[in-house]
Amino acid sequence: MKYLITGLGNIGDEYAHTRHNIGFDILDALAKASNISFDDQRYGAIAELKHKGRTLVLLKPNTYVNLSGKAVNYWLQNEKIPIENLLIILDDLALPFGKIRLKPNGNDGGHNGLKSINEILQHNNYSRLRFGIGNNFGKGHQVDFVLGRWNEEEKKNLVPRIDVAMHMIQSFATIGIERTMNFFNNK
Repeated sequence: MKYLITGLGNIGDEYAHTRHNIGFDILDALAKASNISFDDQRYGAIAELKHKGRTLVLLKPNTYVNLSGKAVNYWLQNEKIPIENLLIILDDLALPFGKIRLKPNGNDGGHNGLKSINEILQHNNYSRLRFGIGNNFGKGHQVDFVLGRWNEEEKKNLVPRIDVAMHMIQSFATIGIERTMNFFNNK
């Protein structure tokens, strides 16, 4: 069974390890923990992880967040992965820092990556792992906050939260979304 696990983020050093790139950072941590590496391919960097009889195709799109749908659609088709085996990992302003929520579907919540995916797929019935980045910014400074780097307090707490996200990804692929949500969403 194959899964497409897509972490949203922007390519380029200026975006590395920003709040908006938490999807990339989670997949990088999962790849490192699994001793695998990413290869640059069409529409993104790809790594393949074998986990308990499942194949997880890890995708970091190179299309920038706002055009993520193109990469997601291409790799779903290329790998012949059913939509129920798609998981999108993204930053979420509506959740407090470090809060992680797995959902089976939903609206884009103003996230341009999800907007792009919804437009290309023409629906929003796919799973998403929302990683809370908080909303500690002044009026008119949302873009600076989202594209900004973690503060020192956040950095201290980031690694254990990324570890939880990695376990949730593996759980999604092995025991399914419902059981994973029941187990992790209130932690």
